[in-house]
Amino acid sequence: MNALGVVSRRLCAGVAGRVSGWSAHSLRPFAGITVSQIDEEVAKLLELKAQLGGDEGKHQFTLKTAKGTRDYNPKQMAIREKVFNTIIGCFKRHGAETIDTPVFELKETLTGKYGEDSKLIYDLKDQGGELLSLRYDLTVPFARYLAMNKISNIKRYHIAKVYRRDNPAMTRGRYREFYQCDFDIAGQYDPMIPDAECLKIVHEILSELELGDFRIKVNDRRILDGMFAVCGVPDDKFRTICSTVDKLDKMSWEDVRSEMVKEKGLSEEAADQIGQYVSMQGGKDLAERLLQDAKMSQSKQACAGLTDMKLLFSYLELFQVTDKVVFDLSLARGLDYYTGVIYEAILTQNGPAPEAGEKGEEGVSVGSVAGGGRYDGLVGMFDPKGRKVPCVGVSIGIERVFSILEQKAEAEVMYKKNPKLLSQLQHCEDSGIPLVAILGEQELKDGVVKLRDVHSREEADVLRAELVEEIKKRIADV
Repeated sequence: MNALGVVSRRLCAGVAGRVSGWSAHSLRPFAGITVSQIDEEVAKLLELKAQLGGDEGKHQFTLKTAKGTRDYNPKQMAIREKVFNTIIGCFKRHGAETIDTPVFELKETLTGKYGEDSKLIYDLKDQGGELLSLRYDLTVPFARYLAMNKISNIKRYHIAKVYRRDNPAMTRGRYREFYQCDFDIAGQYDPMIPDAECLKIVHEILSELELGDFRIKVNDRRILDGMFAVCGVPDDKFRTICSTVDKLDKMSWEDVRSEMVKEKGLSEEAADQIGQYVSMQGGKDLAERLLQDAKMSQSKQACAGLTDMKLLFSYLELFQVTDKVVFDLSLARGLDYYTGVIYEAILTQNGPAPEAGEKGEEGVSVGSVAGGGRYDGLVGMFDPKGRKVPCVGVSIGIERVFSILEQKAEAEVMYKKNPKLLSQLQHCEDSGIPLVAILGEQELKDGVVKLRDVHSREEADVLRAELVEEIKKRIADV
């Protein structure tokens, strides 16, 4: 207890607490002083104590980042800079120029564009009479930009942060604040040429980043809507059923079917017919087969989408990327503004059983790493005269890319011509590297690798064939 604390307590106890028991003679030194004046002086003393930083009443700060956000150290920023340079270089090779837009938009600009995901938009408190929201993506602000500036033809890229009130999964690269890297082509062009270029860009970026093997799934909203129609889905349920189908990459068909029937009110017969179609995958041959399908051929909308899908694969063959692209009828992408071709890139390495149906690099569970599609009607929603500007674009899921590359960067090599073993071990201790693999003449002769625990300094010989599993096991225990 500091001196000020003693004074204030004595004053409170000795004056305020005992004044009623004092005699008239003993009160003479305090003549003319009222109890309210005493209270006022005590309050001043307590205020002074608080200013001096007394222990009582001191606010304890919690030092942490907000949920779904993170800091980045210099090593992580170096990885980010390299990735951004790779992506920007690809965008510029394809003739794109960059723009920027405000981090928040009028709430009405974002409302009604994202389907069931609209609940993830961050609304801001009223600031000067304007209802504002943090941007959910870069596509809707781009469409607003085109309409507001009366632009009908542009190739643009935009790299910036967006915000979603989602349940974060930090280890899988899902945050509430994250970067998006968008490339879009706005304007009137021959069918499927811009769409094929967007897929080519995804192929180039993912190949150059060396994330591992990947697959790009493509579909078309017109094919989906036609499929829903011939399967007996009511018109007013198209979008909500589409949002449920979009969960097939995270949920089993049984769970998706249950949601459609029990929660969305779809008939079991319609759900089962949808199930037959969404299990189909292929290429141009699948599009040709569906054009001859007894049910799908009844939908003009589906036929238009299937015809364009055949054309798209013809261009992809010229771009020599069909080995990575698959026509997948289960791909839905739940955003309301898509009107034509849609696509999504996922990693396909074999690893441990992934969470919620997601596939990814060994030890790194991630979802899709890129996605996009055609949205011909979005700009017209902002134009006073409803003038449409055809648009197609792609967004690279950069945070998930970072998650993979950051974990890959955990392995480190000392760049010296003839480094001494003791220096290497000291470097590992200083850098917090948990394991060291030692391979010398004797180890080569015995067909083993000496594995050293940096913390305990214990060493063990491990057969080369068992080395990967042993390292995985030890890292899991760290």
